Amino acid sequence: MEGNYMEKALELAKKGLGKTNPNPMVGAVIVKDKEIVAEGFHEAAGKPHAEVNALNKAKNRAKGATMYVTLEPCVHHGKTPPCADAIIESGIERVVIGSTDPSPLVAEKGVEKLKKAGIKVETGVLDEKNQKLNEIFFHFMKERRPFIVMKSAMSADGKTATKTLDAKWITNESSRRFVHELRTRLAAVMVGANTVIADDPLLTARHEEGCRQPVRIIVDAHGEIPLEAKVLDTAASHATWIVTTLKAPKANLAGFESKGARLLFADETEGGIDFSALMKRLAAENIDSILVEGGSLLNASLIEAGVVDRLHLFIAPKIIGGNEALTPVGGEGVAKVADAEKLTFVAIDTFDGDVMVTYDFKGGDK
Repeated sequence: MEGNYMEKALELAKKGLGKTNPNPMVGAVIVKDKEIVAEGFHEAAGKPHAEVNALNKAKNRAKGATMYVTLEPCVHHGKTPPCADAIIESGIERVVIGSTDPSPLVAEKGVEKLKKAGIKVETGVLDEKNQKLNEIFFHFMKERRPFIVMKSAMSADGKTATKTLDAKWITNESSRRFVHELRTRLAAVMVGANTVIADDPLLTARHEEGCRQPVRIIVDAHGEIPLEAKVLDTAASHATWIVTTLKAPKANLAGFESKGARLLFADETEGGIDFSALMKRLAAENIDSILVEGGSLLNASLIEAGVVDRLHLFIAPKIIGGNEALTPVGGEGVAKVADAEKLTFVAIDTFDGDVMVTYDFKGGDK
């Protein structure tokens, strides 16, 4: 029965998908006399945690009950009070935990506090499932950099745009709808200046009305994007960050700021922007995940920096052809096949004829 109740807690946790970043998705179930008396989940960052939501529903029925919670209860004061204190005060007799919290603020301190209060504690129930559900959170806590998902769409012959740089639309509406879901699940979406100049994308999530919007990050080392770009026209209402350098004209940068965009000056290397340092900077801003929808040059730079974690590669049933047509990854490339970046196959999904192959990267600083 322990697993069944924890499965229920995991299903509750999933309701927070795309709403809790940079917090984890957490579910809680309170059981007394083999009956579920209350449920709760973490609905959004800044709102009460799953344990408190469940306790508020259980009220006096929590006394002497068992709580099943997918992640170790917190012990620190953040935007909400410590959950461990609320559990102790409720009279809960036993707590079953899916995973211990990797955050240094919590890491087994919650377990210790509950035990010291005389509460029976069990950990590790469906731990692997919870860590998979919250892979972004666990990665962010361990690596202190965002979980990077690279998305690229190409024709069956490997082209991401025609020789005239036309790329609308390679994939179908179903594929694009899934991409909008990804935008609302992840904290930010990133493109390069060339993508903004060529496609003038809005980069918002239009999955459903009222869905959470990602921070829009444009890598523009030389301050080249036009002031009339859609991302700048909407910068006052949607968070828009321009990653640039001191090489960019001051007048252009002032124009970006006048539109409401925020400037982030990146460290540079001989090859351009230091993306490893940039990711640490973004992590400090609580950006726990990024969907990269860049062109071939940005993709190449991020892969070379070793910061990409996952690839969603869409393949459309079309032939574009052309020696000058673009491919998903540009740059210098490797001289020998033996030196190619090694990927791990994850899954294949289909979207009304389009195919999406998902791979995980083996390299990087993981």
